[in-house]
This record gives sequence, C-alpha cells and structure tokens, in this order.
Amino acid sequence: MPELPEVETMVRGIREAVEGRQITEFRKCPCSCKPLTMTPSFKTMQTRALNQTVIAVRRLAKRVILDLENESSFVIEPRMTGLMLLSDPPDVEHLRLEWRLKKGRSQHSLWFWDRRGLGTVRLYRKAELKTALGPEKLGPDALLITLKELKQRCAATSRAIKVALLDQKLVAGIGNLYASEILHVSRIHPERTANQLTDSEIKTMHQAIKRILKTAIRYEGSTLGDGTYRNALNQSGSYQNQHRVYSREGERCGSCKGAEIVRIVQAQRSTFYCPCCQVVQQ
Repeated sequence: MPELPEVETMVRGIREAVEGRQITEFRKCPCSCKPLTMTPSFKTMQTRALNQTVIAVRRLAKRVILDLENESSFVIEPRMTGLMLLSDPPDVEHLRLEWRLKKGRSQHSLWFWDRRGLGTVRLYRKAELKTALGPEKLGPDALLITLKELKQRCAATSRAIKVALLDQKLVAGIGNLYASEILHVSRIHPERTANQLTDSEIKTMHQAIKRILKTAIRYEGSTLGDGTYRNALNQSGSYQNQHRVYSREGERCGSCKGAEIVRIVQAQRSTFYCPCCQVVQQ
C-alpha cells in the first residue's frame, strides 16, 4: 500500500539516524516466508555495502533510496506490505534485512520488514540507477510536477484520468488511494478521459495533488484497517481519518452531504467517488 506520503514519511523517519553512518554489517534475517526479490545477489550486495557510509537517504517516487559513498545506491521498494524501521517491528517473523550501523547514535540498525514478501531490494551503480529509474522510466515526481507538465501529460493520453494518474511514467508517486482522494477534491469523475479535461480542471487537480499529498505527509501517511503501514518507529499514520472517499463505499459523502460514495473497478483496482460531486460530464 505505501504510496508517496507513506514512503516520504519512512524516509524522513530514518534519515537522521542513517545519514552519515557506516554500514558495518548487512545481513538477511531468519525468515521462512516468501523471499524478497533482490538484485544483484545478496553476497554481492554484502561485498559492495560493507564499510560504506550512507551519504544520503531520499525518496524516488515510491521507493526509498540509500546512497552510498562508492556511488552505489540501495533502492528499496516497499510495495504492499514493506516497512523501513528503526525499532519495534510489528513482529520478528517478517523481518527481512538488517543494515547494522556503526555505533555513535541511539539507533544501531535499520530494518526492512515485509509481511507478504512483495517488496524488492536492489543495489544499483550510478549508471544502472539512471537506466532503471531515470526520466525515461519515471515521470515527474507528484510533489514537483508543474502545471504545464501535467497538462502536457494529460493531453497525451486517452485513458480514464484515474488510470492515468496511476501510471508512474505520467506522474511518479501517486497510487490507488490518493488518486481517488485527489479526484474527489478536484470534483472530477474518475472515468473522465484525461485528454478531455479542461485547463481549469487540470489546474484544480494540480493544486489538489500538492495539497493532499503534503497534508498526508504531515499526518504521516494512512494506516488502513489491516494495520500494515507503520512509520519508522512502528507508529500508525493518521491521514486515514481524513479520507473523503477511499474505502467509504455506501457512506454519505462528507462534501455534498447527499449522495453515497460509490465503488467501481478500473484497471483491476478499486476506485471510490461521489456521483454528486463528481459527475461524468461537466
């Protein structure tokens, strides 16, 4: 589930404890569950990471990046159930990896926890990272995309706008949850064709993207009913209490106070919207 706000919260949560620290050990934790996807081999990762200093912790779309002094970068994609933690994992059975850090601060380890094993961990050299996740693979970050860029990218696709927003080549970082929320605030029906949106609608959507994602970061993301997402200190986010439509099928819309929230399926993903606030044609 982690989308841009959750991953940004992970990055902010671990940055102070990890940046400038030397990796003294990189190990797999005992786990009998589905193994993670790791590239290159774990032993190669160990060799290249040992005694390297983490010079930067940052986010790239929905991925956590640990930049090392040798110009290699760990790229951790949490996907559905992955977490980056400094302490108190939900359980020890699903701990996957440990970066042990040189002593000197209160936290001595960074952990990757993943209940379902859908996450991926890769160690790229600088050129490899650019090839794998450069501008040809990822669109502009959702927090940084300009109005002009968003207009150009919407104009270039005839897909439904909800489906288009999930395309990481169009705009990077937005996932299923926040796409529904953004479109509701924008009063745009999720099945509207992207290239038929008016300039005014795209401007409203651009503003909603920035406002909703920044607010969700301030609330440290959304922890849904399964309780999976947690911040770096194993604490729940609270933006789920601000959701307007996501997972509220059958509930009265809090905006118009009249219609009930509807759920449809688009590109095999659930979409939630208000048929009164978000009409098919405007």
